[in-house]
Amino acid sequence: MAHHRRAELLSDRAALRTRMAAWRESHQIVALVPTMGALHEGHLSLVRLVAARADRLLVSIFVNPAQFTPSEDFSAYPRTLEADREKLGTAVDAIYCPPVADIYPADFVTSISLEGPATTGLEDRFRPTHFKGVATVVAKLFLQTTPHLAVFGEKDFQQLCVIRQMVRDLELPVNVVAAPTIREVDGLAMSSRNVYLSEAERAVAPLIYHTLTQCAERLRQGDEASRVLAEGVAILEKSGFSVDYLEWRQADTLLPATTIEQPTRVLVAARIGATRLIDNIAV
Repeated sequence: MAHHRRAELLSDRAALRTRMAAWRESHQIVALVPTMGALHEGHLSLVRLVAARADRLLVSIFVNPAQFTPSEDFSAYPRTLEADREKLGTAVDAIYCPPVADIYPADFVTSISLEGPATTGLEDRFRPTHFKGVATVVAKLFLQTTPHLAVFGEKDFQQLCVIRQMVRDLELPVNVVAAPTIREVDGLAMSSRNVYLSEAERAVAPLIYHTLTQCAERLRQGDEASRVLAEGVAILEKSGFSVDYLEWRQADTLLPATTIEQPTRVLVAARIGATRLIDNIAV
């Protein structure tokens, strides 16, 4: 893919459709990387992961109002389109950044209703409308962009499970690719929300990953899950975190795990100061 120019910016559906039709007619494999912008190394790793599997790369940038709860400040979420375009450089073919009114016109009333992994008492317990907003916008982006594959990061593991389930249930013709979490040198999972951390909070934040690692290690050794998780929560709270959950779950259904015979994950959400961080690792 030796394109020596910046990615084309597509902001309306007509331009998008024209571009997609041309790519499909020439039998090119199209990969979509859906994002909310404020791109960092984690996003760029998603692009690199699918670059080898696709002829054309499309990044969508859309800060989705439907996935913010009333207590979360939708208007404060970082929007950095020029910087994002700069970071993507020549790695992608096009950036699709539709206006909100294109995705949610005034008379928009349809949404995707979810159960299964979306209702397992993790993120859904704290952000009850979040996955409905995610699933609806992702389904719409899939239909608009008609990609062959789409890549999602494992950092938002419940989201990944929800999208996989939706794609399977509705038979959407998209291959969902999972990308491993990219971390800072000290283990902190990369996230657009990390910019909100104060210096002191940033210094403590890697404890989330270290606690996950410790819990996973003990679960592998057969330690009793309830004790392992309770002690993990205590370690985090002692360092100033307020823990929403620290759970051991089956990797496909997100139901509580009881054995390491099947793939499992330890998942955490915790606040430090005003910032809420999530992370998970395989056991």
